[in-house]
Amino acid sequence: MIDLLRLRARLGRQTVAYPEGPARFPERFRGRPALDPDRCEAGCRACADACPVDAVLRPGEAGMALDLGRCTFCPGCEEACPTGAVRFTRDYRLAARDREALVVSGDRPLLAEALGAELRGLLGRSLRLRQVSAGGCNACEAELNATGNVQFDFSRFGVQFVASPRHADGVVVTGPVSDHMREALRRTWEATPSPKILVAVGACAISGGPFQGGSVAGGAAEALPGVPVDLFIPGCPPHPITLLDGLLRLLGRVKGEALSLSPTGIVGPARRG
Repeated sequence: MIDLLRLRARLGRQTVAYPEGPARFPERFRGRPALDPDRCEAGCRACADACPVDAVLRPGEAGMALDLGRCTFCPGCEEACPTGAVRFTRDYRLAARDREALVVSGDRPLLAEALGAELRGLLGRSLRLRQVSAGGCNACEAELNATGNVQFDFSRFGVQFVASPRHADGVVVTGPVSDHMREALRRTWEATPSPKILVAVGACAISGGPFQGGSVAGGAAEALPGVPVDLFIPGCPPHPITLLDGLLRLLGRVKGEALSLSPTGIVGPARRG
């Protein structure tokens, strides 16, 4: 026991300082893409041809855009672009309330808007979520699990994952919704008491990702017609800090533009609500 206590003292604090301070990322982390259509060569389709999920829209035009709801954040478009019109930044702020907001151009962060005051009052300090893996590869599920470890410790914000939808305040969907999981997802949603929220995590849960077609119904919005998705968190998979940022913004716990960026990482204080 003494040895364990000594080890713990030697390790010190492991939890990231986010949102009060800097968030740590690995060197190969790729965050929000930045587009500069003015640098595009007219008619050039190099970035679009390199994209495995058709996420690049209107390539070689002034209105070029990138659909983060489809993007797998591979470096294909950046490497293929001969003029540097597409590049990936280290900005983790990617979540949005509306699907249309994920179609981006230029170089601006995505800052998800908060829920209404009534829902924030009910869910803002104690949020319980039921996660449904609807047919994915388990990468997004692994990142969601990581939000509960000592590095990120989502529970310090009062957010926890629960085993039963009857104990939940909302449902988190990961993976493309396969035909076989569509009914299970619907029943999970219906078993969750109102008021409740629906969160789509990862490209597959947003659009079907690279698994579109065949026996895949699509993303959460397609699988649950008529049910609005309250938060879209893109990525393949999204980093735990991206997950934290999106959900805390939804709950009104993080406001403003939060952490600033530097070439080596992300520094500067965040403003919390």
